[in-house]
Amino acid sequence: MRRKVWLVERGASIVALLVVSVLPAWTAQQYAATGLVLKVNRNHSMFVVSAQEIPGYMDAMVMPLPVRDPRQLDGLQPGMMVNFTLVVTSRDSYAESVRIRHFESLQTDPLDACRLAMLDKVLGKTSSSSTALAIGQHVPDFSLIDQTGSRVALSQFAGKVVAVDFVYTRCPLPNFCFRLSNNFGRLQQRFKTQMGRDLILLTVTLDPDHDRPEELTQYAGIWNANPASWHFLTGPTPKVKQVTSMFGVDYWQDMGMMTHSLHTVIIDRQRNLVANIEGNKFTARELGDFVETVMDHPPNASQLGRVEVSHRNLLSQNSSRTQK
Repeated sequence: MRRKVWLVERGASIVALLVVSVLPAWTAQQYAATGLVLKVNRNHSMFVVSAQEIPGYMDAMVMPLPVRDPRQLDGLQPGMMVNFTLVVTSRDSYAESVRIRHFESLQTDPLDACRLAMLDKVLGKTSSSSTALAIGQHVPDFSLIDQTGSRVALSQFAGKVVAVDFVYTRCPLPNFCFRLSNNFGRLQQRFKTQMGRDLILLTVTLDPDHDRPEELTQYAGIWNANPASWHFLTGPTPKVKQVTSMFGVDYWQDMGMMTHSLHTVIIDRQRNLVANIEGNKFTARELGDFVETVMDHPPNASQLGRVEVSHRNLLSQNSSRTQK
């Protein structure tokens, strides 16, 4: 009898030991994740990311994530979209396999864009990306007309964070101009007590010949935009092109079609360029988290970032083709 009890106890001890020995393997979980980088701290081998929802595990949230290999942070800057693996153990969590997520082409006809890019090269034309402001540079003043017919200058918003996007009101596709405008609509809701005081939104039309103040007023009405803090801007084509060239926005019209790159720009309280986010793969929440970071904790110049694309691929890979 005593031998049976000893065997049972001995067996239970062995099972417990085995369970303890394999527990870390069972508790470590890996999740594919995507997010917008808010901060990068290379001294502490970590970054802060506004992560998208991971279905079945967590809601969208802002989280600081360490990396075990500092090389994972190479080339990483605020304002970049990243894919990464979230590793969660019984004791901690960290990120690995961090990869910058470059803006993918959303064109309906990339061949046409390639041809136009080749033509521009033959004619000696340069892309706006080659003359765009670099991150950390002071943004020159500019002025355009808003939806109320009033002249609006960037310099009048000194001491405030300014977000800028570029659209045209006749864009028919929900995932291009409408999505960028909807992102700003969400910013207006999220920061309603700070709008005008700490945050200004500027939406610049890429179609100034059509988008006059009357059309912009109707378009702004979709989001109940407050004209005191969200300005929809138009003006003479040369002045509009002056603004688009500052931020590397390429666009052209051809036989009733408009092709343009997608940009969302963040300017800090000192009127320095903080981020130039290309594409539409980020969420309104991620954009809001980034704007909040700039309003509350302005990044150092060494931390400023831009999602860079090469000049040779901008028109063929990073333009969005939309039809009027």
